[in-house]
Amino acid sequence: MPSERTTVRRRAARGRYDVETVHAVLDEGIVCHVAVADDEGPVVLPTGYVRVGDEVVLHGSAANRLLRLAADGRPVCLTVTLLDGLVLTRSAFHHSMNYRSVVAFGRARVVEGEEKERALAAFVEHMVPGRSAVARPPSPSELAAPLVLAVPLHEASAKVRTGPPIDDEADAALDVWAGVVPLAVVAGEPVPDH
Repeated sequence: MPSERTTVRRRAARGRYDVETVHAVLDEGIVCHVAVADDEGPVVLPTGYVRVGDEVVLHGSAANRLLRLAADGRPVCLTVTLLDGLVLTRSAFHHSMNYRSVVAFGRARVVEGEEKERALAAFVEHMVPGRSAVARPPSPSELAAPLVLAVPLHEASAKVRTGPPIDDEADAALDVWAGVVPLAVVAGEPVPDH
């Protein structure tokens, strides 16, 4: 059930509240934006993440101000957006995008001990599946260095826009190209270090 904050109001039919959709978007994404308010106002940071169960795991330098604020119990908002295409109509007014997005609210908890080690391994696997099996594991000092946080997904929703352009009927006869320009993140050819 959506909360007051996660209920999609604008284009409400695009709202998705099922766990499968929320998890699918999070599992495909690589970067999230995390927002926390400090005493001067909101601070937003783009960062890598991984979903582990019903939580989103973040990590960074223990000196990272935003992560320290979140670790101190301040409310967090995180978002992930996957851009699937540019939707071009005959009128510039109705141009849009096909996308899948997630918004989650919660309070982060600090992840420590063996759970921290598993979370960091999950992070590596999310970025490059199979990489943990070939890369040197972190040393004790490397494990101690980052701050790792988990944000629960108890208050989360997705919003999805798919499909073709929606033109005004009066514009349908205009001699202007309309359609969808698909977009995707595609890995390139790996470039070796040596």
